[in-house]
Amino acid sequence: MRIGVIDVGSNTTRLLVASADRDGLVPLETAKIRLSLGEEIERFGVVSAVHLAATAKAVREFAAVARRKRVASLDVFLTAPGRQAGNADDLVAALTRAARVPARVLTKEEEGSLAYRGAVLTAEIPLPSRIAACDIGGASTEIAVGSPDGEPDWIESVDLGSVRLTARTGDMAAEAREAFGSLQPPAVEAALVVGGSARAARRLVGAKLGSEELAEALHLVETCPPREIARHFDVDRARAEILPAGVVLLAEVQRRLGVPLHVCSGGIREGAVLASRDALAA
Repeated sequence: MRIGVIDVGSNTTRLLVASADRDGLVPLETAKIRLSLGEEIERFGVVSAVHLAATAKAVREFAAVARRKRVASLDVFLTAPGRQAGNADDLVAALTRAARVPARVLTKEEEGSLAYRGAVLTAEIPLPSRIAACDIGGASTEIAVGSPDGEPDWIESVDLGSVRLTARTGDMAAEAREAFGSLQPPAVEAALVVGGSARAARRLVGAKLGSEELAEALHLVETCPPREIARHFDVDRARAEILPAGVVLLAEVQRRLGVPLHVCSGGIREGAVLASRDALAA
């Protein structure tokens, strides 16, 4: 069956249309547009009328693409913007009208669980019995722990992501340490990581992000201008601007888990496709 997912995140709004069966999924169509909702929410507490209209336009266009692909289901959801914006109800209502299906706000637990499923699906390493899956987003970070053949049994979320950290003026490493100060994840044998910051870091130093690799990545992003990072490593320029914060967060998560982070190609959208597949098959 064909399933469409529209993910309205803090930095980027993305579309995934995939063919899904019991063995997994095959992507058929992807699209993205950077809208920077998280930066606006961090600065002003709300999404402006201009950004609300731009997000609704993107969702309307993505929904039309999904319907042309004859999807059996279209899931439209918001992550941190739906939880953090002071006018989140207006945003949800506008996206519901634009998509012509109900838009929903993921809870932190739902976001962590979907990212976990997408990470496990696209992991490129053998998975031991106890793993973590981390989603470094624009405005929040989720960590889920469990067995790869089941649902996570421990999920925590921290309201700090690469966009929010970039918008702040203090010491980024100190901000990250404070935000994650009370986090005590269970012991794991391996860790997976998803999200735009992780994929960009992979372009700099490879798919295995241990302490040495992340130190090298941090040195690169702190000593090279974003335009040079974008040009030499084929990183989107807008992503390069927030990558220093992303690498700081990756390093903090890696330090707390105590194992290298392995970058996965999938994440929350792939997890959402699997969830819709299961719901339709039930």
